[in-house]
Amino acid sequence: MAKNDQNQPQGPSQRQLRVGELIRRAVADILMRGDIHDPDLAHVSITVGEVRPTPDLKTALVFVLPLGGENASAVIDALNRNTYEVRRAMNKSVALKFSPKLKFVLDTTFDNLDETRRLLSLDQVVQDISTED
Repeated sequence: MAKNDQNQPQGPSQRQLRVGELIRRAVADILMRGDIHDPDLAHVSITVGEVRPTPDLKTALVFVLPLGGENASAVIDALNRNTYEVRRAMNKSVALKFSPKLKFVLDTTFDNLDETRRLLSLDQVVQDISTED
């Protein structure tokens, strides 16, 4: 009898993870060197947190956060405006069969970590986790 894995949620494949990390490093290097000539991106330090390519590796979501979270929407708009310039620079350092279309989105994982810390520091939670030895 065949195993029915279609109902099970699946995470990204090893190939997706590997390509995502290659793209993340390349985009981070491009932004660090300042290869993108846009006044909205000048003198802005940007963190590239994660890249999630689609299973066919033709599109990738790039999660970025400007330092301090200042002017996040302007930075995201500027990066999405210059996506072709980023792709061209990325193709020079990453050898892939297809150059994925990049879509830049705001990375909210740091906000989620702050909320988790806040919840774990509540008196009720501290009381439940503490052990009496």
